[in-house]
Amino acid sequence: MYADVIVDIVNSEVDKVFEYSFNLEDGIQPGSRVSVPFGNKFIEGIVINIKHTASFNSDRIKPINKVLDDKPVLTSETLALMQLICNKYYANKAQVLRLFLPSEMRKGRVKESFTSIAYLSSDNNVIEVISSLKSSAKKQREILEFLRFNSESDLTYLNKNFGASAVNSLIKKGVINVKKVKNYREPYTQVTAKEKRIELTNSQNDAIDSFFNTDKPVTLLFGVTGSGKTEVYLSLIDKTVNEGKTAIMLVPEISLTPQMFGQLKSRFGSSVAILHSGLSAGERFDEWWRLRNGEAKIAVGARSAIFAPVENLGLIIIDEEHDGSYQSESAPRYSTIEVAKMRAKYSNAKIIIGSATPSIESYLKAQEGEYNLIEMPERINKKPLPEVLIADMRKEIRRGNNSFLSSLLKEELDACLAKGNQAIIFLNRRGYSKTVICTECGHVFKCDSCDVSLTYHREDDSLLCHYCGQKYKMVNACTECGSTRLQYGGVGTERVVDEIRKLFPLARVLRMDRDTTQTKEGHYKILSEFSERKADILVGTQMIAKGHDFPAVTLVGILDADSSLYFSDYRSLERTFQLITQVAGRSGRAGDTGKVVLQTYQPDNATLRQALRYDYKGFFTQEISLRKATAFPPFTQIARVLISGEDEQKTLEKTREVYNQLNVIYLSNKEKFKFFGTMKAPLKKLQNKYRYQVLMRITSDGENLLDNIFEISNSLKGKDVNVVLEVNPNNLN
Repeated sequence: MYADVIVDIVNSEVDKVFEYSFNLEDGIQPGSRVSVPFGNKFIEGIVINIKHTASFNSDRIKPINKVLDDKPVLTSETLALMQLICNKYYANKAQVLRLFLPSEMRKGRVKESFTSIAYLSSDNNVIEVISSLKSSAKKQREILEFLRFNSESDLTYLNKNFGASAVNSLIKKGVINVKKVKNYREPYTQVTAKEKRIELTNSQNDAIDSFFNTDKPVTLLFGVTGSGKTEVYLSLIDKTVNEGKTAIMLVPEISLTPQMFGQLKSRFGSSVAILHSGLSAGERFDEWWRLRNGEAKIAVGARSAIFAPVENLGLIIIDEEHDGSYQSESAPRYSTIEVAKMRAKYSNAKIIIGSATPSIESYLKAQEGEYNLIEMPERINKKPLPEVLIADMRKEIRRGNNSFLSSLLKEELDACLAKGNQAIIFLNRRGYSKTVICTECGHVFKCDSCDVSLTYHREDDSLLCHYCGQKYKMVNACTECGSTRLQYGGVGTERVVDEIRKLFPLARVLRMDRDTTQTKEGHYKILSEFSERKADILVGTQMIAKGHDFPAVTLVGILDADSSLYFSDYRSLERTFQLITQVAGRSGRAGDTGKVVLQTYQPDNATLRQALRYDYKGFFTQEISLRKATAFPPFTQIARVLISGEDEQKTLEKTREVYNQLNVIYLSNKEKFKFFGTMKAPLKKLQNKYRYQVLMRITSDGENLLDNIFEISNSLKGKDVNVVLEVNPNNLN
């Protein structure tokens, strides 16, 4: 017998199928993980096909070395999906297959964990055995007495308390048997949530009926914050699992995963498995196998959980579908919702995507009838959406307030705390200050490896690059002119916490950003403390903006609301609207009516005004008209060929070569291009690599050109300079 194998090497030169031989008794099937000879060493690979005859000279075909698992790790669906993803995203086969497997599984970095359990052999009469023991065999007698009353015991416990010698003697005599029991490394054991069976509202019941009655594969659940979308999801999962099918539930942030995991676990118990990069190697490995073996029927996690190894898939849920984290920014650069559609089509499953601020693309598809649209315009408890107050920071400065906290926000914070309520302060920038500037010569401290300014972190007195992670010791004088007159520019979450503690010394303040959530349970610990009222104010970045439900929060302060309005990205207005609406939605979800204080230097900005009125439809109408007039997605596709290398001259030369070859396509198909040009990337240097780009906007009837663009890009990538095609990238930096 012969097997087609994809070897675990991400290299375009070996991005092909290799043939190996094997014997039937080896038990090899499509999807099996195997060790195969490759060159002068053995390497892991995945069997994708079995056949009776070889395609080449069978005498030259080497045999498979061994099978690495008891059962195939990949299903027939996975193998079919792999090919679809390769074709759509121009990806390497080995690269795509890695998406479906825990990284810890590769190269045997983690294995199954077992516990040895000792128990009495049924072939022996214990009392007779005890009486037959020599008087000196005191420990053996104690072991048998212990097992008589405890049935069985962990072998490690017996060895520790009675001595390994006595235990081994009884095992050799056949009086004690030992069995191995699979030991699951369970994540988030401290996550507890009582099941709350609540009476569904008419709106929720209507949403559930609409989902199951539509023949459209994708449903968009457009519901305001607090409208009860989560309970709709849980009801859909309940019905799906009761029908004998499996479900995948995706959330955008790791910080949301434990919270959602707790809600699912309270209702579905051990049927739920969690998958995300924050787990330990052993936990991720075991949770993956529970899904693969069918012991767990529901997978919950961030983006990567879309590749969960469930079979008989019936439902895929993508919560906060607008979130940019659902778009992979490293190869293969896939869209989670597109992969979900592939899985749903193969399994005849249904998809529901939900948001209070849907992406422009999704809402347009719903308007045009491609998606089923469900609207939930009211909060579940009929509570009004929070009142929004604008703090005009221009007036604050004119009044002599040079603080980054407006007098209005200070007053509202004081009132909120006086009532015993909680507040959230949102600023999408971590650290103490955004930049450190010399006031003598104007020098801005920048990263040596990236074309970005360094952020000052006061906690460890360091300058940190938020792109490559490189850390520098804070200096006392300018490295250019020697002046000691250094000034901090821009505010980060660290500085906000410092200021709030000075203004409200009795308030308990927590901070939630990437710096405070680096440990596996960092997110959960902070959110639990705040939820349990162990803190009064939570200061954080965008990870606090979505999905969280804190009943006692009645005030949200949004600092520097203008900062994302003018990013060099066509999505900047959309992202600003979404972020403000999502953050504002954390206020007033129970108890007192909520308030939001939005600080801005542009109080008359149309996007901000629409966000303050929660006017998504008005924003959509304005934004879709702008996109159409300027020929941006969804009316075109953006294709970016990114050229990067450590040698700037070589990178520039490669850019010219790429441009010249792509220009041939452009000149032959001008009517299918809305834009074609080459330039430096907005981030000119990143992680010691200089970056240039050829940027294109292609009309819908020009999509077939992407294959040609990919072929040129792929053929020109080299050892020193990388060339990558990105289609509709989430980040144009």
